[in-house]
Amino acid sequence: MNSTALPSIAPDARPIHPLWMRITHWLNALAILVLVTSGWRIYNAAPFFAFSFPKGITLGGWLGGALQWHFAAMWLLVFNGFVYLAINIASGRLAAKFFPVTPAGIWHDALAALKGKLSHADPRRYNSVQRLAYLFVMLDIVVIVLSGLVLWKSVQFAVLRDLLGGYEFARRIHFFGMASLVAFVALHLVMVALVPRTLLTMIRGRSPKA
Repeated sequence: MNSTALPSIAPDARPIHPLWMRITHWLNALAILVLVTSGWRIYNAAPFFAFSFPKGITLGGWLGGALQWHFAAMWLLVFNGFVYLAINIASGRLAAKFFPVTPAGIWHDALAALKGKLSHADPRRYNSVQRLAYLFVMLDIVVIVLSGLVLWKSVQFAVLRDLLGGYEFARRIHFFGMASLVAFVALHLVMVALVPRTLLTMIRGRSPKA
């Protein structure tokens, strides 16, 4: 009896993360690092909680220096973030990678993660928890930028200042936006430690097995 050989399926030769995505990712990471550490120094100059950040983990040395670092990183984040978002939308990657997101899917994947049963076999596909986290951080950065504009040019952005509840409330929005971003980065680093090949993939664009 003759047997018909099944055609072999060629592996996907496309990079998991295209070059533009890797470049914008690492530039965003650099901008966030500078913004957070210089922002802590700026906060220390006029804290509104009963604590301040250790000087050793802040950037700028003094208020004026911290502001210079902060503004430089702000423009990097804004322009690089715009490029990242624009290419994601134009290429269809945003819809393909981050949607759909459903409560049932989030609940299922969150439980699987807590039980240590969440699969990472396909690095091209984000699970529902990852999708929610990445969409949240995109929105969080938008909130940080908008509240930062109020703190930078309060008079010029008077309408935005009023929409955010005034200058002092905008400071708190900016602070908690920063805290949420730091929490995301910390969780992101934990996940990278648990699945180290994701870091290599973000550097070289392909899975170490490729």
